[in-house]
Amino acid sequence: MENTILVRLRDSGQTYFYNATNLNVKEGDYVIVEHDRGLDYGQIVSPRDAVLDNKSKEPLKKIIRVAKDNDLKQIEENRVKSREASNTCLKKIEEHKLNMKLVRAEYSFDRTKIIFYFTASGRVDFRNLVKDLAKIFKARIELRQIGVRDEARLFGGFGHCGRELCCKKFLKDFEPVTIKMAKEE
Repeated sequence: MENTILVRLRDSGQTYFYNATNLNVKEGDYVIVEHDRGLDYGQIVSPRDAVLDNKSKEPLKKIIRVAKDNDLKQIEENRVKSREASNTCLKKIEEHKLNMKLVRAEYSFDRTKIIFYFTASGRVDFRNLVKDLAKIFKARIELRQIGVRDEARLFGGFGHCGRELCCKKFLKDFEPVTIKMAKEE
């Protein structure tokens, strides 16, 4: 029988449902999971059987194991390497004179993929940047353009009410904000 559990992947905050058959996990535990292109890590958000709103008939990906000490050490090393990758990417962005702002870099657990999050006012042709970064890091490179609201979610912070930003704490997706809504605010 499937034990459906909600897991927040990496540090970016995207949540997915996973199958945790025969695993005893609690909220806040780090786990190693199957993801799109290999192994990745995440943190348990909801340890109980989560209500699954899955329209597709695809089977859930599995939680491989609860993270051990050496896994946690690798996760921390990945965070350090991500900061180094950010610095390298910033230099390459300046070399290519691209109009974009790098927000964050993340390694996958097995270091086969690096995701660079950036903001830009319009479309950016970053094909040559990706080629350069792939040569340097010898890994699959993914650049994701995010909005300023997503940037606030990644950084976190406190709102006008004095509490942690809702987008960081519990909001999963952002609803579009219309001009009328902004005027009323």
